[in-house]
Amino acid sequence: MCGIVGYIGPRQASDLLVSGLRRLEYRGYDSAGVAILNGSLQVRKKEGKVDELAKLLDGRPVEGTVGMGHTRWATHGAPCDLNSHPHTSGDGRFAIVHNGIIENYAAIKKQLVGQGYTFESDTDTEVLAKFIEQVQKEADLDFPEAVRQALTRVEGAYGIVALSLDEPDMLVVARNGSPLLLGVGEGEHFIGSDASPFIEFTKQVVYLSDGEMAIVRADGHEVFEIDGAPVSKEVHQLDWDLEEIAKGGYEHFMLKEIMEQPESVANAMRGRVRPGEGRIKLGGLDDVLPQLTAAERIVICACGTSWHAGLVGEYLIERLARLNVEVEYASEFRYRNPVLDPDRDVVIVISQSGETADTLAAVRQAQAAGVLAIGLVNAVGSTIARETDAGVYLHAGPEIGVASTKAFTAQVAVLAQIALLLGHERGTLTDEALQEHTEALAKIPGQIQTVLDDDDLIQRMARDYRYASNFLYLGRGVNFPVALEGALKLKEISYIHAEGYPAAEMKHGPIALIDQFMPVVFIATREATYDKVVSNIEEVAARGGTVIAITDAGNDGLGDLAEYVVQVPKTLDAFEPLLTVVPLQLLSYHIAVMRGCNVDQPRNLAKSVTVE
Repeated sequence: MCGIVGYIGPRQASDLLVSGLRRLEYRGYDSAGVAILNGSLQVRKKEGKVDELAKLLDGRPVEGTVGMGHTRWATHGAPCDLNSHPHTSGDGRFAIVHNGIIENYAAIKKQLVGQGYTFESDTDTEVLAKFIEQVQKEADLDFPEAVRQALTRVEGAYGIVALSLDEPDMLVVARNGSPLLLGVGEGEHFIGSDASPFIEFTKQVVYLSDGEMAIVRADGHEVFEIDGAPVSKEVHQLDWDLEEIAKGGYEHFMLKEIMEQPESVANAMRGRVRPGEGRIKLGGLDDVLPQLTAAERIVICACGTSWHAGLVGEYLIERLARLNVEVEYASEFRYRNPVLDPDRDVVIVISQSGETADTLAAVRQAQAAGVLAIGLVNAVGSTIARETDAGVYLHAGPEIGVASTKAFTAQVAVLAQIALLLGHERGTLTDEALQEHTEALAKIPGQIQTVLDDDDLIQRMARDYRYASNFLYLGRGVNFPVALEGALKLKEISYIHAEGYPAAEMKHGPIALIDQFMPVVFIATREATYDKVVSNIEEVAARGGTVIAITDAGNDGLGDLAEYVVQVPKTLDAFEPLLTVVPLQLLSYHIAVMRGCNVDQPRNLAKSVTVE
């Protein structure tokens, strides 16, 4: 969740670290800080945005070519200067930044207090720093060995970078449950919780795995396991550029990413959806396709927006492949001792970042039960991508806005391809039906552009409803998950309370909330349950509620019932979520902007949840 950047080489570190922290702002944070070696250990840290840290450095600049920076998302201790990272040892000889949670920090802290250590902050990270110090002094160890031995005695998740005045030619890095990677340059090395802080300097990266450490110097790096065994690591080439994480003239990353969806969905299908041949080709599943086709049950695990995409996938796979699907919150799946059968089950996990802690735990739980685990991720080289048995990359490009948009539609597009592939392999989808569906799916990117071109109407809607305190989102069938996703987007970035329900469930409680101050968004496309949804709309209108209707092109029958009607291009029922979600993304965005909210960095949220 927090962000880490590190540097060792010939450049001045301060500006590079601050620039890197700015690129990590999307991850969510409440304070920022840096530590730099220049013959002494200099720490600057400040509650608030990176801009506040930059002002502090302007007034108290630090020179030096070895340093690290951190953006903190509070877990232990409230946001404040003292709780900000980096944290130092008691003697001020070394500093550490840390993502994750040290679960046994209280017991370690009690032990250290008994030995005379004092603490300035409420954080588990300061405890770790002073524990490393105690381990080093107790056995007269060099710095990397002290870090290693301390980490063998802590419990929990961590991604750490540490530097020491005693060994100023190195950074010590370790990872267990919180992502870290190395950027390999010419006579310099970078460290990041992702590649965004250093992508302008190098595209050569080394991904650390859980339980691994590295000693990083300007001219090289050594990787080994926490138990001390050396590890040989491959250097990977990144396939994206700095321009892809720039706003490109848009006011916010979220708007840029909404507008990129014609391209990102096309990229998720490129080379895979082949309407000319009437087939689907997913190379990442070739080796496991027989086992996937023979499965009797698919369990989809995900969190947040990815969970909503999984719900769409449930509808599509059950409808097109006639295969039983269950969708689980990964955070619940990992703790409820689920029944898994390696002879009949397959687990599919979905994560934009590929680092979501609960989703990664679901992968490991499935594999421990001998069940095939398949990953749908966007971040190439991420932990879930590396640890799953097979998978499909989304190829949506970097998603910087905290509120996921283009990753959701890419996830749904990939799930649609899996449903079509399985349907054809299992004999539930004829050649003719597969041809029809691939042709329809290939048209989706252009149809999304048509929806985006209607943005003026959605802005007018936003102006009318920006002061509402509550929203209700209703849909049926494959559009019920879209209602959930629309409500989540509004909550995330505008801080308006919103709920999503199956439309028929409105009469089982939510109808009590209906009044003239409650906008109700209906996804009312003309599919099998359309007449029933219209009846629900009439029930809301009869009670003085305000109706917004999302329907398909050519449907002019809702104008008398709705304040606003947004028409999306007609497609096959199975693919409607790829279109109906787009106006809901735009509505949330424009309302949030009009309310003065920080769209790309909504309060209390982080882009990638790498702690429980």
